[in-house]
Amino acid sequence: MAARRARKEEPEEHENHERWLVTYADMVTLLMVLFIVMFAISQVDERKFNELAEGMAAGFGSQDSILDGASSLHTEPGYSPVRPVAPQLADATLSEEQQLEVEQAVARNEELARGRTRSEAQLEVDRLTAVRRTLLEALRAEGLERDVTTTFDGRGLVLSLVSRHVVFQADRSELSARGREVVDVLADVLRTLDDPLQIDGHTNQVPVKPAFFATDWDLSAARAVTVLRRLEEVAGIATDRLSMAAFGATRPLLDPADPRSQAINKRVDIVVLSTADPEAAALIPALARTSDRARARARDDTPDPAPAATTSDIGEAAAPPDPPGEQP
Repeated sequence: MAARRARKEEPEEHENHERWLVTYADMVTLLMVLFIVMFAISQVDERKFNELAEGMAAGFGSQDSILDGASSLHTEPGYSPVRPVAPQLADATLSEEQQLEVEQAVARNEELARGRTRSEAQLEVDRLTAVRRTLLEALRAEGLERDVTTTFDGRGLVLSLVSRHVVFQADRSELSARGREVVDVLADVLRTLDDPLQIDGHTNQVPVKPAFFATDWDLSAARAVTVLRRLEEVAGIATDRLSMAAFGATRPLLDPADPRSQAINKRVDIVVLSTADPEAAALIPALARTSDRARARARDDTPDPAPAATTSDIGEAAAPPDPPGEQP
């Protein structure tokens, strides 16, 4: 009897191990819908796209939270800080007259920006010109005005120590006694400024290896460091205002073919770096030229044929060239 009852028992239900197919099918369906939507929006209708963009901009701008009861994060609800990704699309809905007005407004804004930049540059030229005047007066009081030439470039005011008797002997990086005096007089004025200073070392273009340095680069760097250290250690100018650069023979002040160049191009420049905006700083050389010519005409009613912002004749500042074969 027991065996007969056992044969009548129903078998247990077989466990389904393929339920994952349901989840997989749902995922595939969602991916298909995603690709269909992506394909549909790739066919851009410009008018509908503009309507969608305006609707989304208005929606995001007027409502900062999707939760009921939440307060806006912006101080002025309805204001959107996000700029249009493609503002030119909005122009498609403007009439020709409106587009012209927009273009004119943009042009006026650009003109105002250029005017502000030019005004900033002119103010910087006037300020640096006043600094130059103070420096030259200090040098003139000591009889040293012919030992320094000043120019303007896109970096600011450049003070070039050009006299061979002021700066360095051939192949040497030590300042002469007169050179130390010139640097000290300049430092007395530079110490009163807030502008950063860059010290540039240069050699002349004589194609001879320096006697005590590996290359012209090393020699020009050593000369710049000599002046920088005197400005810091002796004159007490703050370290964070000072930097240096070495240019070797790559940036002559005079054409190397000029007989005076051998003495003039061997120099150190102290650059009063302008803190103006880069766009305004780029206008400094041209505005300085204009200002100098205007001052020259006002002084003697004749144009100034000399280069811009040059306060002394380079030829007068220099001594005769070094003898042939002498090192830079």
